[in-house]
Amino acid sequence: MRAFAEAAARHPDRPALVHGGVVLTYAELDAWAGATARRLGPRPGTVAVPAVRAPATVVALLGVLAAGGTYVPIDPMHPPARQHELIAASGCTAAIGTGAVPYGVRQVALPGPGSGPCEMAPVADDDPAYVLFTSGSTGAPKPVVTPRRAIGVVAGALRELFGITPADRVLQFASLNWDTCLEEILPALTTGAALVFSDDAHSGSFRRMLRAIETERVTVLDLPSAFWHELVRHLVDERAALPPMVRLVVIGGEAVSAARLADWTKLRTDTIRLINTYGCTETTLITHAAELTGPATGKVPIGHPLPHVRQYIGADGELLIGGPSLALGYRGLPEATAERFAERDGVRYFRTGDRVSTLPGGMLVHEGRLDHELKIRGVRVDPGEVEGQVAAHPGVGGVAVAGVATGDHTTLAAYVVPRAQWPADDLSADVLKFLRDRVPAHLVPGRITVVPELVYTPSGKADRAGTHRRYAEGNQKNTTPKEAVS
Repeated sequence: MRAFAEAAARHPDRPALVHGGVVLTYAELDAWAGATARRLGPRPGTVAVPAVRAPATVVALLGVLAAGGTYVPIDPMHPPARQHELIAASGCTAAIGTGAVPYGVRQVALPGPGSGPCEMAPVADDDPAYVLFTSGSTGAPKPVVTPRRAIGVVAGALRELFGITPADRVLQFASLNWDTCLEEILPALTTGAALVFSDDAHSGSFRRMLRAIETERVTVLDLPSAFWHELVRHLVDERAALPPMVRLVVIGGEAVSAARLADWTKLRTDTIRLINTYGCTETTLITHAAELTGPATGKVPIGHPLPHVRQYIGADGELLIGGPSLALGYRGLPEATAERFAERDGVRYFRTGDRVSTLPGGMLVHEGRLDHELKIRGVRVDPGEVEGQVAAHPGVGGVAVAGVATGDHTTLAAYVVPRAQWPADDLSADVLKFLRDRVPAHLVPGRITVVPELVYTPSGKADRAGTHRRYAEGNQKNTTPKEAVS
C-alpha cells in the first residue's frame, strides 16, 4: 500500500483506472481509497469485499489495506451458502456493501470519491494483507493468510520481471476473486501505469477482445494458459495478430502446450515478450518464470526462481519454496498448516506437492503432482473437496471424482453410487442442481455419471482413476450409466 501511495504522489494526474471511457487519476484513486479507509475506521479487522469486475473493487482493496485491515474478496456470483462459508472461515468482522446476502457482520457502504491523499494506518510486516482460499481434501476450502511483507516483496519483483513503466496500460482480465488479479493490479498501481477494465475483453468473443485491446491501447496481458491456448488457435485460424502495442503476454496456471507454443512462434509475435509463470497462493503470486523465445523440444519449462525465492527439491522431486513471500498459514487450521509448511535447516518452506525436474542451466520443468490436486480453469482443486460436496446429497451413497484431459485443459468427472432405495434415474441431474446451489462453477463436475459401484484400491479406498477408466471406456457390467452434463 505504501508503494501505491508513493506512485500516486509521483504521478497524481496520470490515469490509474480506466473503465468504459471513464478515467480515474492516481490522485482521485488515492483520495477515494482514503475515504474508504476513514469510513472503515482504523484496524477494521478482516473485511469482506464483493469481488465484482469494476474499479470499485480496487478502491475497496486499497481502502482496506490503508485502514490496516485484511482484504477478503467474495464473489457475489457464488451461491449464498458458499459466500457464508468463506466469510465464516476467514473470520470477517466487516463487509463492504449492502448486498442481499446477510453477512452477519458490520456492513460498511463504499463511500463516494473523497479528497486529499490517503493516510495509512501503522502496520507490521507480519500483519495480514489478505485472505484467499485454496481447495481442501476435507470438503471445505482452506483460508490462506498472506502477510503484508509478502505482497510488498512480490510487487517489486513483478515490476522488475515485467518491466512495467508509467507508460504501460495493463488489462484487468483475471477474476477479482483469485490472486492472479493481483499480478495485474499491484505492479501497475505501484508504478504509475494504467489498469484497464474492458467489458468486451470478457464477452466470449476473441474478435471483440482484440478490438478492445487495440482501442484501449493495452500493452500488457496476463492470461490463464488455457485461455492463451484458445487465443493462439483463434489467431492461427483467422490469420490474425495481437494489436501492435502489446509488448508483454504473461501466462500461467496450467501446463503450457508445446504445440500452441510452436503456433505462437509462427505468428507475428517477434516484438512480444512471452513469459510462462508458476506460483501458489501460499507462496504469493509468481515464484518462477521462464521467458519463452521459441518452440519447446519437450515440456515447456516453468522457469527459474525469482530473486526473493528460495527453493529446495526433495528426493521425490517435490518443489519446496521458501523466502519472504510465504503465507502465514491456513487460518484456524494448525494441522493443515503444519503439514504443508515445514522448516529445513532453519528455513521455513512451503511444500508445493508439485514434482519438478531441472534442465541444464537450472530451469525447472513441472512433472506432475505428488497428490491428487488438479488445475481447473487455472485454479487448484482437490477432488476430495468436490467429493465432500457431492456426498452431502442425501441420495449419494458413494462418489469418486477424477480429472479428465479435454483438449488443452482439464475437466472434472464425478461417478456416484445411489443410496439403497434411492431412484437412480434423476440422481445425476439432482446432484448437478444441488452443487450449483452450493459451490462455485470450478467445483461443479463437467459430467456426473450414476454407476452401480466404484472401483476400490487394495487398501479399501475409492480408486478415482480406476473408476473413471471402467465407466468412461464403457466396460461397466449390466448397466447403462445415467449421466448429467453441466
